[in-house]
Amino acid sequence: MKIALYSPYLPKHTGGGEKYLFDCAKILQEEGYEVFVAFSSTQPLSDLEIKEAKEKYEKFLNYSLTGINFIASPLFTEANFLAKLFWTAKFDVLYYQTDGSLFFSLAKKNILHIQVPLKINKSSLIEKLKLANWKIKNTNSEFTKKYIERFWGTKIDFVHQPYVNYQEFTDENDWRKNKERIILSVGRFFCQLHSKRQDILVDFFKDLVSLDQKTMASWKLVLVGKKEDEVFAAKVADLAKNLNIEIIHDLDRTKLLELYEKASIYWHTSGFSINEDEEPEKVEHFGISTLEAMAAKALPIVINKGGQKEILGENLSMCLWNDKNECLDKTLELIKNKDEREKLAELAHERSLFFSKERFRKILLEMIKKE
Repeated sequence: MKIALYSPYLPKHTGGGEKYLFDCAKILQEEGYEVFVAFSSTQPLSDLEIKEAKEKYEKFLNYSLTGINFIASPLFTEANFLAKLFWTAKFDVLYYQTDGSLFFSLAKKNILHIQVPLKINKSSLIEKLKLANWKIKNTNSEFTKKYIERFWGTKIDFVHQPYVNYQEFTDENDWRKNKERIILSVGRFFCQLHSKRQDILVDFFKDLVSLDQKTMASWKLVLVGKKEDEVFAAKVADLAKNLNIEIIHDLDRTKLLELYEKASIYWHTSGFSINEDEEPEKVEHFGISTLEAMAAKALPIVINKGGQKEILGENLSMCLWNDKNECLDKTLELIKNKDEREKLAELAHERSLFFSKERFRKILLEMIKKE
């Protein structure tokens, strides 16, 4: 069976969406399917392009992509409608991670993965026909599902949340000794849609230090993420001057995992000052970095919006905050109370186990095999 996975964001981006798509590709390859990952191009990919893309994503993912084929696709190029349509007909399954746009496909089975709860009107006849062409539709979270069903007027068949690979993290009984006085946040530096709002994080940290300079003197905020917006990244760097803040833009997966395991607290502020019911696309749709932090026993103190609520679940609701003061108060309280912080970090780790590779695989294969 030939399965193609396509995203218009490849090969430029390296974020949670790209990790999700390659995680799907890797599992399908392990299951014995012939797997293709497609990049938009009117010309076949050169050996050098394939080599560079594979190395880039292997470094990002920290696993081998051997056995997964990288190919060109006329989708999202100036190629004509028929060329695009006939290309899709080559495959038994086309798995499309949409940016909100839809197209017709002649693959035997079409699976649509929706990661962003975009407020797009899909009520026209042509949009309804396109939606009908995608027989299986899934989202990355219950949060996204809720708004897609409302805005797009379509049924979501599966919720397929990302998973944590626990084998990447060390499972030590004395994990506490590895923890340092670090507040960590991971995410690309950009302004559009669900910006990770590193500017807000810097502001929060500055005020946290002002609240208790003695306690915070030995604590550091670490911001990790690729620069996708140079101007925004420069703004954040300027705001962070003279503060105990480290900004890292280029970090391989191995070093990132080490940082997760050193961090004591994890912050996430996507959607700050946003009304999620009016602009759900500007709120974190799921939040794989929070989940990975939890797996490494870094305590999440995160915004009470979007997919963050879904990740933490009911037993960690005390780690959610609604405004700046609540975030700072909870963070400072748990910085001072090490025993409670470590107890909650254990609870966060237990919660992360729900988002397992086995569960991810089961749902993916159910979609692939569904009649």
